[in-house]
Amino acid sequence: MENFRKVRTSEEESPLPFPNLPPDVVEMKVKEGSKIRNLMNFAMAQMELKGSRQIVFSGCGRAVTKTITCVEIMKRKLGGLHQVTQVRYKTLLEVWENQDPLPGAPAQNLTIHKNVPSICILLSRDPLDPNQTGYQPP
Repeated sequence: MENFRKVRTSEEESPLPFPNLPPDVVEMKVKEGSKIRNLMNFAMAQMELKGSRQIVFSGCGRAVTKTITCVEIMKRKLGGLHQVTQVRYKTLLEVWENQDPLPGAPAQNLTIHKNVPSICILLSRDPLDPNQTGYQPP
């Protein structure tokens, strides 16, 4: 692997694991490099100023802890939010390029499929089904 360098990483798109969500629900995709301040400013504006009833935070890999932090901050600031948490795995595709290809040979790429932990957390002002797996009352 010392002769390879990572060219790109892409995330396999998957639908949100919550049934019956309105089509205009706000989804906050938390990334490893996201700033919590920026995420919270946008999310709080959506819930307070625009009057959204539900918001979904999602993150995978190293962003899972940052996702949970954002949710806990929002629950503390707003209060009275119902929560449903879903944990699953997502597939990441990494493409690696050979740094030292053989002369006259085409460049070789290596594709790696990684399964990384992922979390999706639904916060709602409206009551949710308490029998749903991962439900937490306010």
